[in-house]
Amino acid sequence: MKLKNFLRKQGNKFFLANNFKLALKLRLDGVYIPSFNKDFYHLAYSTSLNFTVIGSAHNLKEIRIKELQQMQNIFISSVFKKNQNYLGLNKFKILSKYTEKKVVALGGISKKNIKQIKLTNASSIAGISYFE
Repeated sequence: MKLKNFLRKQGNKFFLANNFKLALKLRLDGVYIPSFNKDFYHLAYSTSLNFTVIGSAHNLKEIRIKELQQMQNIFISSVFKKNQNYLGLNKFKILSKYTEKKVVALGGISKKNIKQIKLTNASSIAGISYFE
């Protein structure tokens, strides 16, 4: 896997979306389980300590499902991007307090609003807008 090796040399991790079994088979760094995936089959597999399972949520019900799915990090979105899952900063802050898991802020994060994320208990950020 040329891409995996390239990413690791750069100090980055390689996550596969929504395919736990393939991510394990390819010995990737982890898997991303989207909010619509409510399955628990992945809990039957054993993983290495370096394998990370992350998921996304848009409301409290989805946060609880991601906790039951044993996600290590939960992406909560959308913080700033006004789409169908738009939360806004205040609702994001409230939702993020309902979990002990590490919370990642996602959605419309840019250099203009990054300081506002520091006012929340988000452990990190993710997004495309910030890096454009």
